[in-house]
Amino acid sequence: MNEPREVVVEGSAKGFAQVITVGGHVLAADEPVEVGGTDTGPGPYDLLLAALGSCTSMTVAMYARRKEWPLETVRVRLRHSRIHAADCETCETKAGWLDRIERDIELVGLLDEAQRARLVDIADKCPVHRTLTSELVIRTRLVGEGEPR
Repeated sequence: MNEPREVVVEGSAKGFAQVITVGGHVLAADEPVEVGGTDTGPGPYDLLLAALGSCTSMTVAMYARRKEWPLETVRVRLRHSRIHAADCETCETKAGWLDRIERDIELVGLLDEAQRARLVDIADKCPVHRTLTSELVIRTRLVGEGEPR
């Protein structure tokens, strides 16, 4: 298995704009103008939703290809919000706030209802979905003295 690529994010302390480097790819991140950013790229939650949406689409399409099902296009629309825990009937947590992601999946192609239902089930098996719904450990450490450039 290939080693995961390192993601490097760098930005000036004077604003929200960030440059993201992943292998040979360069992306931008920022916050909207209304919250103090310059809107030069998607915000952090936008990027999180993009990761989940792209993983969902790739996983569903890969499964359909393996089954040789007539799936033509997968379109995933996502929204992030924060809700009162008390408003979530199916959640264990009943106090404070919860993050909620709404994910709508559109499957284009001549699929029967059983195939559509199975592909929706497969969406929950994408690796990013599993990461977001599992116990997650993030280890943070300070490195170097970061010489100014």
